[in-house]
Amino acid sequence: MEPSLPGRPLDIQLPRGLAILLTVAAGFIGIAGIRAFASSIGPIFLALVVVVVVSPIYTALCRKGAPSWLAAVALLISSFGVLSIMFMALVWTGTELALLLRSDEYTSRFGELQTEVESLMSRFGFTNEDIGEVVDGIDVASVVGQVTSALSSLLSVSSAIILVLITMLFMVMDTGKWIETLDRVAVARPAIAEALRKFARQTRAYFVVSTIFGLIVSALDVTALLILGVPLPFVWGVLALITNYIPNIGFVLGLGPPAFLAFFEGGWQLSVWVIVVYFAINTIVQSVIQPKIVGDAVGLSATLTFVSLIFWGWVMGALGALLAVPMTLLTKALLIDADPGARWVAPLISLSDDAEDGDGLQPAVELADDVELASESIDPEPETADKQISTD
Repeated sequence: MEPSLPGRPLDIQLPRGLAILLTVAAGFIGIAGIRAFASSIGPIFLALVVVVVVSPIYTALCRKGAPSWLAAVALLISSFGVLSIMFMALVWTGTELALLLRSDEYTSRFGELQTEVESLMSRFGFTNEDIGEVVDGIDVASVVGQVTSALSSLLSVSSAIILVLITMLFMVMDTGKWIETLDRVAVARPAIAEALRKFARQTRAYFVVSTIFGLIVSALDVTALLILGVPLPFVWGVLALITNYIPNIGFVLGLGPPAFLAFFEGGWQLSVWVIVVYFAINTIVQSVIQPKIVGDAVGLSATLTFVSLIFWGWVMGALGALLAVPMTLLTKALLIDADPGARWVAPLISLSDDAEDGDGLQPAVELADDVELASESIDPEPETADKQISTD
């Protein structure tokens, strides 16, 4: 090891095994911290994602000469609008399902179903007492109660929504200063600034692609449900659009209500048809076509996208599953893209031949050399400056 020079930090290299263990330990501590504060981190990150997605409105208005306060107001209205549409769509789907199940038609159908179940169980040797114990706990009130409970749970997140709105308000107020600060950071730390900009670009690309494919899947699902005669097809189309933002398994969440109603409408045969159609449409679109395009847009492989869904869902719950890809993109930006020495990991997580996911950036070694040369030319060391003066 070279002796440390005055004014320079001591270069100490830890054994690779110890470095790996320390990294893993720090990762577990960070994950535990995120899980402990998930109720606050989730809404704050949701506000950040919404503002990032609609932020081009601010820059476009500023480029056209609009005052910064007007651009901020437009950004705030757009952010609130996006969040309100998503929330109201979820409330609408839950309300329509609850109202339908409370109708007299479905109450009578549920009674007929109970009679069919009793006769079927009696054929297999179950006594009336056994059937009574099972059937007594099953009635339409209990089913409607479960739906109403889920709806009230959705409405009970008012505190989280207030946190999202307040955070979003302050983020919009700081948008102009944030852009100026990022430009100054780009001069001193170009890798960090580019990583954050790349996170914003990829997050917007992910939601644009997911929205386009969600509209396609929603239209196909609505058409299929209309043909099959399932009630409330447009409600389930909206639900399919929302659940499309959850990668890989989102369509399963949107399949439950229409398959459940199809069972009451036309028996198990119609319910099976709904399940088959949903799996056919979503397997082709969401499991074959969409992952490829999303992977090319955000630089994440299909396997990593699925693993991130499981991981962030475990760490942050339902909101973590919804924001799994943006959370992974932010982690990638901070740990890989911002560190020129770690950019060799990028092709491994994107399974791409391009080390920078198609952004056209230089390889890590060349970028590090360029940054070092640029810093030397801008801020020469005092010894070099003294030598030049003495030479002159």
